[in-house]
Amino acid sequence: MSGSADELASIEALAFELAQLAGAQIVSSLGRTLAVRYKTLAKGEEAVFKDPVSEVDQAVEVLLRARLADRFPDHGIIGEEVEETTGTSPYTWVIDPVDGTANFVNGFPLFAASIGVIRDGVPVVGAVWCSTSHALRHGVYHSRDGGPLYFDEEAINAVDRAQVRRRLVGLPQIVPAGTAAHEGRQTGSSAIECAFVAAGLLAGARFARPNIWDVAGGIVLARSAGADVLTLEDNEGARWAPFQSFAPQGSNPANWKQGLALGAPGALAVIV
Repeated sequence: MSGSADELASIEALAFELAQLAGAQIVSSLGRTLAVRYKTLAKGEEAVFKDPVSEVDQAVEVLLRARLADRFPDHGIIGEEVEETTGTSPYTWVIDPVDGTANFVNGFPLFAASIGVIRDGVPVVGAVWCSTSHALRHGVYHSRDGGPLYFDEEAINAVDRAQVRRRLVGLPQIVPAGTAAHEGRQTGSSAIECAFVAAGLLAGARFARPNIWDVAGGIVLARSAGADVLTLEDNEGARWAPFQSFAPQGSNPANWKQGLALGAPGALAVIV
């Protein structure tokens, strides 16, 4: 069960509000010097700095958690920057305050804030603020299970791109997509690529081993636009299957980390 329609509508409204709030915080920080730390620092003569975290990531997540505690104190929260919070409700909010932080701290204008809501491990609500969009401006893509795709509370109508002979697909590494009909792209933000698949800007996208907060919101958006979602059940092999849940066999969804692909069937046939 994904919850009642009214229940999901209320949750979607708050997810949209929180994504807007996160976006406003991100925009207000543009153009100023940010404190940045790195999660992983390889030892040795040539240090490799990976997974940057800015002061904005942490401030936004703390703010969103405070809002959720006021509105839904019994809901769980999984966030990238703060330790997981369990709740008594079947709902858990999954927050990525800035997805594409490397882009963000370098001033490269492709980044997002992702809000996903799962019920017993199944994604049911998504709201992703994107620094740019099909409308060439920042805004929030949002949807809920069984509902239409919206951009800033306006329904998005599908665009017929049948005449475009070479569609774009998001890939974890830039390599030939495999056919003359698809061309690879790498944006640096999994959440943006999910939203762009939903909006029809990308025909599909594949992610090597994303974290739950990278894609929880985006899966809902993609499905609302009719995209298929596949997961690589065996990360050592190539057994792709329809995505069902972030918590198979009752596992902790915060620990989920599997290959994922979403998009139109034709694109998925190429990129997986």
